[in-house]
Amino acid sequence: MQLPHVYCVTKYDPADRDEHGHYRGSEDTVSDHGEIEEAYLQAVAAFAADTRIARLSVREPGIVSLAHFGVESPMDGFGIERLLPGGLADFHDGAEVSLETGLELVRLMLRDGGAWCRLEVEDAFAVDVGWDQYLYVGSDRPCHGALARIRELGLFPERMDASPHDFEPEEDGVRRPGDDDFWAGLHEAVVRGHAALLEEIYVQNASRWHRLTSDTIEAVRAGLAPRARLAVWPDLSSDISSVLHALPADGLIEGVWQDEGGQIHSAVADEDAFAELAARMSRAKAAALLPVYADERVPLFSAVMPDSDGVVRARWQADRAQGDLDR
Repeated sequence: MQLPHVYCVTKYDPADRDEHGHYRGSEDTVSDHGEIEEAYLQAVAAFAADTRIARLSVREPGIVSLAHFGVESPMDGFGIERLLPGGLADFHDGAEVSLETGLELVRLMLRDGGAWCRLEVEDAFAVDVGWDQYLYVGSDRPCHGALARIRELGLFPERMDASPHDFEPEEDGVRRPGDDDFWAGLHEAVVRGHAALLEEIYVQNASRWHRLTSDTIEAVRAGLAPRARLAVWPDLSSDISSVLHALPADGLIEGVWQDEGGQIHSAVADEDAFAELAARMSRAKAAALLPVYADERVPLFSAVMPDSDGVVRARWQADRAQGDLDR
């Protein structure tokens, strides 16, 4: 359902825009970490009060893509650890947070700290943050009191048809549940040696990797993030020299490798970082190279984890898998 009352809220006075709509005033495009930032948060709180909501759901969470070496975990930082009881493990699609916590998530997004999500109450309320301190708030109610309060705060609400960040499903995606049938088929593929590497995409731009055996599949399944997207790949190879020999001359490639301690790492690199990627993978127990570009990155199987009642409520979709192409 598209909300009927959507506004873009900013600190940019419309009177300071030129004939093309470009802002020419003196306001900075980053947060002041002070009075103006607090005004934004009070604006969201005013809309929430008029809509009469006290809790929000996290939708389509993501982080910036950290495709460089030296950062072990792409989720380090972003301020999430201090906000959610379970830290980063609670930053997943469908997670419920209080309005107070939701406002702090909006603060993190205003500060462009690297984490992003939509905050929603289904069919009633939504808020998200765009580039350059553009805040988008929608409600199923007119929110006249909130609009008056926003103007008192020195901010400028502009009516819109919809937020430019409203979710749009990928054209090439599929809605396949990671249900019992999916896991039974995956178990059979692992036993037959056709598949053994599971990519768990737990937020946008971040994955965890699991090397599967028939004895570990159920434990891996139980530990997956809610509503995670799954992609299944052939097993890693112990022939490291052959893997490294397959590095392309240029472009982007993702290296996935398992160290001697059993931990699985991954990194996306371009030709300038191939040497460092090769150095890391040369010490691995097993490794593989995976394409990065969407038209080449086709897993064996894919799915999206359903909720505990078996219903897929995540709006994002699974990648098209080899079986889809075969059909």
